Amino acid sequence: MFRYYSQFSRQLRRWGYICLSIAIALVLTLGQPMVAQAISWGDLILRGIQVVQLSSLSDRQEVEIGQQINQQLTRSQVRILQNPQVNQYVNQIGQRLAASSTRPNIPYRFQVVDDRGVNAFATMGGFVYINRGLLNLASNEAELASVMAHEIGHIAGRHSVAQMRKTAVANGLVGAAGLNRNTAVNIGVELAFRRPNSRQDEYSADALGLETLAKTGYAQSAMVNFMSKLLQSRSTPTFLSTHPATSERIDRLQQSINPANTYGDGLDGVTYRSRLRSLS
Repeated sequence: MFRYYSQFSRQLRRWGYICLSIAIALVLTLGQPMVAQAISWGDLILRGIQVVQLSSLSDRQEVEIGQQINQQLTRSQVRILQNPQVNQYVNQIGQRLAASSTRPNIPYRFQVVDDRGVNAFATMGGFVYINRGLLNLASNEAELASVMAHEIGHIAGRHSVAQMRKTAVANGLVGAAGLNRNTAVNIGVELAFRRPNSRQDEYSADALGLETLAKTGYAQSAMVNFMSKLLQSRSTPTFLSTHPATSERIDRLQQSINPANTYGDGLDGVTYRSRLRSLS
């Protein structure tokens, strides 16, 4: 008798979970006018299960969404450089910086994009992308590290999560139960290229990056040197297209640099070029 009751109880709970998933999905569908109306019951159940609350996103959830964003980006949006020596070198620099950042408890992944344009960006969950064009423009390892430290600063500040929440709310994509995970991934892919970082986010990433450079022993002056180089560029690099005025950032950084950290590791341009010899 107890065995039959136990089986019945398990079935009841299982159907209860299914009904709850359908109910959540219905709320999402009704609250999201942009979602197509032709949707199967299977899709509804799946959507009910894959709901995320951006206001209380855990590190694990952020990393999982970041992995999905990375899969989409590397599958159809960017081409990752197939050069083990250069990839390993960039990853070594990145891991050194990440370990000294204000958010070292998530896994970081640093990838070189096979694009000669000068650009760098980061997505949630610890994913950083650096164009080969930026590697070539940097004069030494410290300048490259300064850009990577800035992008790590965005991740440490969870700026992508805040941008995703703002975008989802503005487009009416957040239902009562939260945001559909597939929708979150699509927004993340869009934000990776549109990069609508606020002025405050950029200043924050600069400050966090400068702090990380000091902790790892890199010369803080390299961040100012690289930005000055970008400022003198004939055309505005993609890296700066949506950023605050570079001159303002340089002024703020110069005021923040600790004189004791002006010089440090990574200023040897000859060694840097030798590490990138296979890139040319």
